[in-house]
Amino acid sequence: MPIPKKYRFMTVIIAVVAISVVILLISAKGSYDTGLPRKIILDVAAPMERILRAPLDGIAEIWSRYLFLVGTGEENRRLKNENDRLKNQLLQYEEGYLEGKRLQKLLALKERSEYEALPARIIGIDQKSLLKTILINKGSAHGIRNGLPVINDQGVLGRIIETSWHVSRVLLISDGNSNIDAMIQGSRVQGILQGTGAMRCTLKYIAKTEEVKEGDLVVSSGMTEIFPKGLLLGTVIRAGKKAPGLFQTIEVAPAVDFTRMEEALVLVVPEVMKK
Repeated sequence: MPIPKKYRFMTVIIAVVAISVVILLISAKGSYDTGLPRKIILDVAAPMERILRAPLDGIAEIWSRYLFLVGTGEENRRLKNENDRLKNQLLQYEEGYLEGKRLQKLLALKERSEYEALPARIIGIDQKSLLKTILINKGSAHGIRNGLPVINDQGVLGRIIETSWHVSRVLLISDGNSNIDAMIQGSRVQGILQGTGAMRCTLKYIAKTEEVKEGDLVVSSGMTEIFPKGLLLGTVIRAGKKAPGLFQTIEVAPAVDFTRMEEALVLVVPEVMKK
């Protein structure tokens, strides 16, 4: 049966290679002298061997590269996981450092206070309801009672209005139900600081004859038994005398940034405890 034309060339190559291999095997059993037939076979077989080995060498190289890439990918994933772990650890260290700095400020404030001061952590903030309040992790089991003032290193947060055994609710000074006896620190003019419910307060009942200017500090006057004298309440940001009536319109920005509260001190004022 004749060989199809398209397979003849391949058949010839295979036949030559086969014959070369057979002759090499026969020659290997005999002398190592390279005669004319062996020289011809070596010259023909060597290129054929290279041609036949080329695809195998390519496959081997591709496989080696694949194994290298797989190993590199695994190493990259390991390094990424290790990097993420170190980042989280660093973040925890930074949080601990910042918390330590805040607690140092509270401790210094506690040492300056003439009253017993209980440190507390803020565990809840409610700025959306009608009452502007926060929750702290101290309650009646720790000696907390209604009416006690709550401060931090910036100034006055508010006062306790509700307690359970281990949690208390604090009414912020920005709430419309908050009223604190206050005065301008420089002039000692006294009035009532009332919350507006919008992160601001107004200082009421200051006569138009008094000089009040932007930047004046407002502190507690100590005229009631709730807030001790001299606690920072806020800063005057606007004062006007154009409104009808006997009193000025004075707007005050609270000293405390209510969007960044984490720790606080509850002042156990003796006069309040006796009520």
